[in-house]
Amino acid sequence: MAVDIKNLNHTQLKDLITKAQIRQTELSKEKVVKLRDKVHALIKAEGYTFEDIFGQARGKAKRAGSPVAPKYRNPANPAQTWSGRGKRPHWFNDALKAGKKEKDLAI
Repeated sequence: MAVDIKNLNHTQLKDLITKAQIRQTELSKEKVVKLRDKVHALIKAEGYTFEDIFGQARGKAKRAGSPVAPKYRNPANPAQTWSGRGKRPHWFNDALKAGKKEKDLAI
């Protein structure tokens, strides 16, 4: 199928490029699926499982920014806590200025 691109206007050319890129992605995915099937068939033919060759699938990595248990509590307002990570809260700095020690604020 030959397409004479010299006779296409801007919109038609843009549409053709988009369709070609979509088809290229589809072909790439199909190739990966075929290769994966070949690898699994070869492993099975040899009497092994995928896990025997490559090990168990690893769990998801621990997510950055996951909540940390609080280490300090505001004595004036017990609902306010701080994990000891990141910028110090105002109430923590105010308590230190008032003469309290970090260990006094520890939970």
